[in-house]
Amino acid sequence: MKLRVLGCSGAEMPGHNPPGFLVDETILLDAGTVTSVLNDDEQGRLRHIFVTHAHLDHVRSIPSLADNLILARGQDLVKVHGLETVLRIIQDHVLNDSVWPDFTELPSVDTPVLAYDPMAPGIWKDVNGLRAMAVPVHHSVPASGFALEKDGSVLIYTGDTGPTDAIWGVSERVNAVIVEVSFPNEMTDVALKTGHLSPELLKKELEKMKALPGRVLITHLKPQYLADIQEQIDGLDLPSVHYLEGGDVLDV
Repeated sequence: MKLRVLGCSGAEMPGHNPPGFLVDETILLDAGTVTSVLNDDEQGRLRHIFVTHAHLDHVRSIPSLADNLILARGQDLVKVHGLETVLRIIQDHVLNDSVWPDFTELPSVDTPVLAYDPMAPGIWKDVNGLRAMAVPVHHSVPASGFALEKDGSVLIYTGDTGPTDAIWGVSERVNAVIVEVSFPNEMTDVALKTGHLSPELLKKELEKMKALPGRVLITHLKPQYLADIQEQIDGLDLPSVHYLEGGDVLDV
């Protein structure tokens, strides 16, 4: 799997964009940053969006993407995958013909540019040459992480989560995990209240895995606490830690 980081920040500031990860040029993990980075041709190659939860920083590019795609002649359908409760929130509160047009019915009911595809938790789904699974996690709203598997390689993406369990047992061998760490240890109480992780919580979460992943890819850091969070994670002496930045391209 080829992973391209479009955005990976826990807050929006100059040079810090919300989460969006491009996999194999056709699949998005979350859509906080898409249209401000991908050009027309790159947007036109997208076929699937896996949404962890409906918070604005994870879905904000879906409306603008749909708006761009509807202008492209012959654009193939883009499926939006996620837990049924998550997709319902997007349908009711974002693409609802009030905040933004309902692109699941445009340009016509028969040929829309978007379609919702609810995922049952814990069930693998075949998507564009790989398998994907939604795994519920603990956040302030309904949310899941995702496991992707291709040619024996497994990538786990937690999305936004506080302490959780199920996602760490998806596979005995994980090549890489994209895991959020939003707050420094001094704000662990805030992290717990809002469904996020701090470095000390990260350590406890990774200890739930049968074996540490080959790479620990850190995302969703609050820019205001970037240096503190990185220093505290470095102090954990975890192997193969990488702090994701927009523009990163990795093979998983």
